[in-house]
Amino acid sequence: MSADFLLELRSEEIPARMQAGARADLERLFRKELVAAGITPGAITVWSTPRRLALIARAMPLATQAVHEEVKGPRTSAPAQALEGFLRKTGLSAEQLTERDGVWFAVLEKPGRATAEVLAAAIPAIIRAFPWPKTQRWGAQSLSSESLRWVRPLSGIVALLGGEVVPIDVGGIVSGRETLGHRFMHQGVVTIDGADDYADKLRAAHVIVDHATREAIVRDGAQRAAADAGLVLVEDEGLVIENAGLTEWPVPLLGRFDPEFLAVPPEVIQLTARVNQKYFICRDQAGALANAFICTANIVASDGGAAIIAGNRKVLAARLSDARFFWDQDQKTPLAEQAKKLARITFHEKLGSLADKVARVADLAEALCAVIPGADPVQARLAADLCKADLVTEMVGEFPELQGLMGGYYARAEGLPDAVADAIRDHYKPVGQGDDVPTAPVSVAVALADKLDTLRGFFAIDEKPTGSKDPFALRRAALGVIRLITDNGLRLAVAEGDLLAFFADRLKVQQREAGVRHDLIDAVFALGGEDDLVRLLARVHALQAFVGTDDGKNLIAGYKRAANILKKETWEAQAHAYTPEPAEAALANALAEAGPKVDLALADEAFTQAMAALASLRAPIDAFFETVTVNDADGQKRASRLGLLDQFRAAVHKVADFSRIEG
Repeated sequence: MSADFLLELRSEEIPARMQAGARADLERLFRKELVAAGITPGAITVWSTPRRLALIARAMPLATQAVHEEVKGPRTSAPAQALEGFLRKTGLSAEQLTERDGVWFAVLEKPGRATAEVLAAAIPAIIRAFPWPKTQRWGAQSLSSESLRWVRPLSGIVALLGGEVVPIDVGGIVSGRETLGHRFMHQGVVTIDGADDYADKLRAAHVIVDHATREAIVRDGAQRAAADAGLVLVEDEGLVIENAGLTEWPVPLLGRFDPEFLAVPPEVIQLTARVNQKYFICRDQAGALANAFICTANIVASDGGAAIIAGNRKVLAARLSDARFFWDQDQKTPLAEQAKKLARITFHEKLGSLADKVARVADLAEALCAVIPGADPVQARLAADLCKADLVTEMVGEFPELQGLMGGYYARAEGLPDAVADAIRDHYKPVGQGDDVPTAPVSVAVALADKLDTLRGFFAIDEKPTGSKDPFALRRAALGVIRLITDNGLRLAVAEGDLLAFFADRLKVQQREAGVRHDLIDAVFALGGEDDLVRLLARVHALQAFVGTDDGKNLIAGYKRAANILKKETWEAQAHAYTPEPAEAALANALAEAGPKVDLALADEAFTQAMAALASLRAPIDAFFETVTVNDADGQKRASRLGLLDQFRAAVHKVADFSRIEG
């Protein structure tokens, strides 16, 4: 026999950002309690709204199975303390133990329990152990530190197993079958019969308990509202989830704001609408920002939402007025004047102020122009001098996410060259794996200089990342440098020493995610002296293509056989006073012919051709091992043949250290 179980925990508003975690935690804790009691539920569904967490567990057995368990104890000859500890552990007396072959055994009989009884104990334990990021106490009981804590005041519990109420009492909140519908659109209680009618009865009371359904309503409704107005929604899945988490009956509504606000940069408008008000924004058919926003109401209004839109328009107007004020005020002070304030801001106590960092970045950006085709050193220095100036502006003080971006806008507004404005705007890029990589020469110079200065500075003061800790985001900076160099094909030495090894580690991570084998990167880095990332990756990619061929696989096998022989043997070079066997001579001739070809190809950075030259050694080395005895009794033959294998190994090592290649 089995039955479905329904649990609803109703409270005041649960913050939208906490709901996904709460759903996962409720399922995890519920499963943990049931497993501990010996119950295996069927499918579990967890829903959330701003006012409730709900869980439905299907096909719950109505009782646990009786358990017969035999526990082995100490030997009968063991000290008395061992026996006493075993008795405490099992809860039995000495007379209840069974002796067998000189060992004490305890036979435990655990009778089955009603599942309702298990749930009655488990649910309060789950509630009291619930790991909300923040909790509170409430009411008269809150005077005690032992009182119930929840994210917001917990007001009701529905607990039904097969339609029957599971008796639960947590902090004076007693379970039942009654809940509440929508706060505004439904009056009175909603009586639930069981798991099967829960969602339908609440929907009739204007509550959509399935968060995924509400998300779809928000997503589709916002797109439809924009389309009906001839606009295109700026999609924002995070905002979809947040609005669904703020409403139990979402109704997307489109409103308009004063077009005069469009004079403010579009990113400012979007951030103002998104962060402060949770609104979507729209673009016109040409892609320009439109003076429209989409809010999500939590009610079906009798006036079609006109009053709600008007109220939201008024609130948004106040926010946009602040943004326009910041925009206007900031433009009254040139970036060069703003930059002077950076001397008062500490970058790091061992690395000086932000002004000190800017000076270093400017010197480096100017120097990098020598290896970045088309980069103007004068513009690069100017952009670097001003790249951090927007950090002290009113707008970035309000919206730190806009750093760099606002500097670009202010630079353009005061008439600086586009290349300078773009470099200021983009100098933090790329920030993440999916971020755009600057390609304009001046932008590349400043972005590289900023990241390289950060890396060099923190490595110089021994503030390197350790384990999972990277407080100065140096791993991200290194990946940014790698992408700037490789995407733009720049030929420059990035670092030396510890910092070069750090770049190597980051490169392995990046290339592994791109499908490149880490052992091949190791094989190329092991050659040493390679600090040109473009050349290194070209060699790695050619090597990966080569080892995937039959020639490559067989050559690696031949190499490993040769390396293993050489590892075990010592010899001295001797004059060849004997006639070599045909396979021996063939390998010598192949090495003499392939060696110069490999050298020439490597000098030209034609790594695919270098691999092709190595491939010509496959047949000779295979034939050599098939017909030639390396450890010949004749010392001259043995030394000569070992020397030949050493030449083969050296030829292969010109391309990569094949000993690092797996397989």
